[in-house]
Amino acid sequence: MPMTQDGSITSLFRNKFIQAILASGLFLQLGIWIRNFSVLLFVMEETDGDPFAVSLISVAEFAPIFIFSIIGGTFADRWRPKRTMVWCDILSAISVFVVLALLVFATWKAVFFAMLISAILSQFSQPSGMKLFKIHIPAAQMQMGMSLYQTMFAIFMILGPVIGTFFFQQFGIHISIAITGVMFLLSAAALTFLPKDRIETKEVESTVKEELIQGFKYVRNSRFLTILGGNFLMAGLGIGLIQPLGIFIVTEQLHLEKEFLQWFLAINGIAMILGGGVALALSKKISPILLLAIGMVVDAITMSIMGFSTILWLTLVAQFFSGFMMPAIQISINTMILQNSEESFVGRVNGIMTPLFMGGMVIMMSIAGVLKSKVGLSISYQVSAALFIIGVIIILPLIFSPEKKGKGGVKLEVN
Repeated sequence: MPMTQDGSITSLFRNKFIQAILASGLFLQLGIWIRNFSVLLFVMEETDGDPFAVSLISVAEFAPIFIFSIIGGTFADRWRPKRTMVWCDILSAISVFVVLALLVFATWKAVFFAMLISAILSQFSQPSGMKLFKIHIPAAQMQMGMSLYQTMFAIFMILGPVIGTFFFQQFGIHISIAITGVMFLLSAAALTFLPKDRIETKEVESTVKEELIQGFKYVRNSRFLTILGGNFLMAGLGIGLIQPLGIFIVTEQLHLEKEFLQWFLAINGIAMILGGGVALALSKKISPILLLAIGMVVDAITMSIMGFSTILWLTLVAQFFSGFMMPAIQISINTMILQNSEESFVGRVNGIMTPLFMGGMVIMMSIAGVLKSKVGLSISYQVSAALFIIGVIIILPLIFSPEKKGKGGVKLEVN
């Protein structure tokens, strides 16, 4: 499709790709949040709040990221991205309806498969979506388009739990799961309005294994992506460490009831929406690498404050600015992956970089409780802040080097 270099928000909204991907994202987010909270509340009812059963929900949601991320990214580079995304949504819908049948006629434990299968398919769909951003969004609009897309996710961080809880309480697990399936089908329908896939022919056919190896070589040979990967790991370690500890800030630092956590998180979500809007406005004025550094420095400061503060208003202000800068970090990361990867490698680069962040996060989530018991809550938050500062130090060469506007990885020949 023809693409102009006009960087205005008006021309961005006229882009057929943006219209279709936002409509699909809306249906997809509705389905995901209805499913996630319905499954969570249902499992808690069925198991009387068994922590192990509840933790299996997170396992079903996050485990596929490690196992299928790089594989999904590799196939995203081999397959036609539009068709991949449509079929992933259709297969997700089919799996949801199969789970619904199992719920009715067999066992309640089938709900875990609804999470698992959908999470697996998303590892093929998400890098395909990134590839389509690379194809259909002009360079002048890339950061703005990513800001708009991420803002929608931030909005659902607030509305999603409310919507999911409402549907489960009003209609129960069976209808909620059925609605999830319908939302996935509507997402697939919206994706059919995407521009047609380009049919590419390769001079030399290569195997999946060969393309997988090429993806790792591509990242390794790109100074920009290698340095960015180190930053990803530090960010994941920092976020993972404090992710399970928010409840203790409420109960131990502020001496409030645990129910106050919902308002603590709501402030973070509202700040993310506002931060997404500001990031959208600044996307044409600030480079993504500088935006990433600013976001991580501010988040490090707010983490440090929350770790020490016993004053309610100060903690809430820190929580607000922590959420406010999170969209800047997410938008910058996605934008730089797209800007510094050749179109034919976007899926694999995304598939390699994502596990660095998620791996760091899950590792620290698993030891956060032990670390807190050894060194205390305040020090745990200072460690998290330090990890973010290390992440900023790692990317300083990209901020001060002319290569920050480089073309990305080294092109590899297919042998």
